[in-house]
Amino acid sequence: MRRRIFIAINLPEDVKKELKGYQEKWPELPCRWTKKDNLHVTLMFLGYVSDEDLLDVCKAAREAVLRHAPFSVKLHKIIYGPPKKFPPRMVWAEGEKSEELGRLYKDLEESVSGSFQKAEARPYAPHITLGRIRTWELKSVEPEERPDIQEEVNLTFEVNSIEVMESQLKKGGPEYAVLESIPLK
Repeated sequence: MRRRIFIAINLPEDVKKELKGYQEKWPELPCRWTKKDNLHVTLMFLGYVSDEDLLDVCKAAREAVLRHAPFSVKLHKIIYGPPKKFPPRMVWAEGEKSEELGRLYKDLEESVSGSFQKAEARPYAPHITLGRIRTWELKSVEPEERPDIQEEVNLTFEVNSIEVMESQLKKGGPEYAVLESIPLK
């Protein structure tokens, strides 16, 4: 069996609740908002992975994560994303780049390589997808009537583990399940 797999940092409940409040600020935006329980920071999207390969992914992730101590992630703004794309495809909370997160990402990228992960050409920048914009609907809204999304935020949370997650695509949106939670040392 093949499963749709990604590696993520799940968020504390208070951060999810705060981000959910920002989603409610723009009810007129043609957007499919991410369910509160699905809010997370994606470290790597691996795509469809066999059960056998999934065991290797979990082992490689465990080995990479054991070299890292807990650290903090700071979210500093909510913007249209990706930056400089027009029309925008998403609304997201952007996080500050950090040495600790960069090293963890690089270790994961090196450990979980091969057929699972294509190396990103750009440096890793953490973000949380708050919603996916229905681009065709946004195009029908006059540019001056589109909400300006440029919100400064100050949310910080501690990262104590990463999770190997499965995503099942359903009619009502994706459903995520934690397959393995790996604590930082």
